Amino acid sequence: MSTEVRNNTALERFEIYVDGDIAGYAEYQDTASERGFVHTEVYSMYEGKGIGRDLVRSALDSSRAEGYGILPLCPRVKHFVETHGEYVASVPHWARERLGLPQ
Repeated sequence: MSTEVRNNTALERFEIYVDGDIAGYAEYQDTASERGFVHTEVYSMYEGKGIGRDLVRSALDSSRAEGYGILPLCPRVKHFVETHGEYVASVPHWARERLGLPQ
């Protein structure tokens, strides 16, 4: 199984492809300094295979590399940040408190 994550800037979402077929996406909204992840979906036939984890990790890594702070508004992205502490530092301090993330 081959996966690839692409940033579809026209639709404001990261898309994950499995063997060339779209398997899910993570929608975002950008401000000047932050990228808010608002919805993530993995198609049912790909659930339970780590596709969501790979999608979110790649989307967050790409966003950080572009210099954006992360706003994990989507429950799947928030859960990923909570369970992968290395991403908490990318969430602005003001948002950590509001989202119940560690300071």
